Amino acid sequence: MDGVRNGILAFGFGLYLSLTANPLNAQELSPKDDPVVQRVAPFQVFDNLYYVGAKWVSAWVLETDQGLILFDSLYGELTDFVTDGMEELGLNPDDIRYVIVTHAHYDHIGGARRIQQDFGAVVIMTGADWNMTDEPAVFQEYRKPIRQLTASDGSSLNLGSTRLHFFETPGHTPGVLSTRFTVYDNGYPHEAFMFGGVGLNFSGVARANMYIDSVQRIQAMEGIEVNIPNHQSSGEVFARYDLLKQRKEGAPHPFVDPDGFTSWLDTLLTKAQAKLSEEQAAAQ
Repeated sequence: MDGVRNGILAFGFGLYLSLTANPLNAQELSPKDDPVVQRVAPFQVFDNLYYVGAKWVSAWVLETDQGLILFDSLYGELTDFVTDGMEELGLNPDDIRYVIVTHAHYDHIGGARRIQQDFGAVVIMTGADWNMTDEPAVFQEYRKPIRQLTASDGSSLNLGSTRLHFFETPGHTPGVLSTRFTVYDNGYPHEAFMFGGVGLNFSGVARANMYIDSVQRIQAMEGIEVNIPNHQSSGEVFARYDLLKQRKEGAPHPFVDPDGFTSWLDTLLTKAQAKLSEEQAAAQ
């Protein structure tokens, strides 16, 4: 009996060492969640717009004359990229006035509660996606932010001389929030647009139709010159930034690409129509 007891104690001590050496209970971090893998140096894209995101998911800071507006908050340890990146760029996280959450999936909303708590920022999201925070998380759990402001379709936000225009573009989630705003290149204005949710990782005919309607609505908007995506791959952010670093005086800004934005929307629509056909077939 003593031998069995000693064996149990030895096993328990070994398990303790294993767990304390790896606080994730011996499970490896997903590459998407690993800050070592996901870290990317922050950078400035326009006079008033900065990238403070990760390799796979974006976060952006819009600078105004009355404070900062953060688009999405990353999640978990990746939220450090937002605050550390701002400081590296000479921006003060205490100046964050609003967090615009494009939709209520963990990779965009997961750090919002921390930004609320640490810096007093106000979180804005659509009503439909605020409601999602009361439901079980879709892909991964996250800290739920305190419910604050609700953006409705056609509403706007003014901060100093900066105005944001909000659009509900459902599909990816029931209440995707998209935003139109102005960016400046050496003082010259350009109209930018952030489509708040472009993934087709949902199910159902109704949602597919919502998505198609949203894309077509954006296609009908005039004057958009700059695509600001909430996943960098949707707008070739890193490739464009490489071009920006090599830009010669007088050359066009590589992010100002209205034809590229139009072509991207065309591609999204084609994929969404194929998705709709799949959902219709599955429903029969």
